[in-house]
Amino acid sequence: MSSVQSDLGFDAPLILQPLSLDWLARSGVEVAVLRLDLLDPELSGNKWFKLVKHLDAARSVAAPGLISLGGPHSNHLHALAAAGRRLGLPTVGLLRGHEQVTPTVADLRGWGMQLHWLGYAGYRERNLPTFWTPWRARYPGFYCIPEGGGGLPGALGCAGLVPRVESALASLGWKDYDALWLAAGTGTTLAGLVIGEAGRHRVFGALAGPPSHAVDAGVANLLAQAGMASSGYELLDASRGGFGRFDRELAQFILDTERQGGVPLDPIYTAKTMMALRLYVERGYFPAGTRLIFVHTGGLQGRRAAQGQLQKLIDG
Repeated sequence: MSSVQSDLGFDAPLILQPLSLDWLARSGVEVAVLRLDLLDPELSGNKWFKLVKHLDAARSVAAPGLISLGGPHSNHLHALAAAGRRLGLPTVGLLRGHEQVTPTVADLRGWGMQLHWLGYAGYRERNLPTFWTPWRARYPGFYCIPEGGGGLPGALGCAGLVPRVESALASLGWKDYDALWLAAGTGTTLAGLVIGEAGRHRVFGALAGPPSHAVDAGVANLLAQAGMASSGYELLDASRGGFGRFDRELAQFILDTERQGGVPLDPIYTAKTMMALRLYVERGYFPAGTRLIFVHTGGLQGRRAAQGQLQKLIDG
């Protein structure tokens, strides 16, 4: 049986783009951006890699459809709906909060995803053992995917990024790199990269939410499931006051970085992750000559709903 990844053409070489920014030039630290945002206009970023093992599993059991959950700006549900449409599989989305219209929700509906709004209390029940029971009864045989494409299958899908990064190094003229740097939402992608690296390179995860979201425990659990020690990585708080919170400094940083570096950023994940990297670089955490891979995890579709707020912050 062929893999979903091959069928949809996601096995092409990955793009590593050298990043030219003044604070990097002053430090002597080299950064290349792994442009997963360029992977596909609908299935961009790390979302595809978190989905691929789930989709292979759904195919192996001939699941008649896919069901998962997320918020009204969810990059995960956006990718899932697009994947389901291409594979000819019905999709169901269980959404946080009450019915609203966002650019993401419009895409989900346009791609045929059946939406159910759970409210906030209902969504908080997603980690209870009985959460999926009524949905399995309502959609018999549908393959259930954890929030954000998480779980061990999600991590193992991301582990496959490591050899593909290594294969792309020649495009930079690099023989090696010193560490990976990426945003950490649920920690699934980070755990996958740690699994894939197997101790060869350190992995830094910039938390998109506060430490109270217990991403550290989630990463440790995924590594334990994979039979690996909980080591080889570092988590740092990059949330700037909370998940999805923006300020003028962040908005201006996005504008300046895009103008100078030519890499688009989203305000929830990649922009805060880049700001955290600048802080570490400027404080001398990395010596001159260090080579880092910044993993662009996508998420740009979610920026559509935030653009107005970002512009107001810049305008003052």
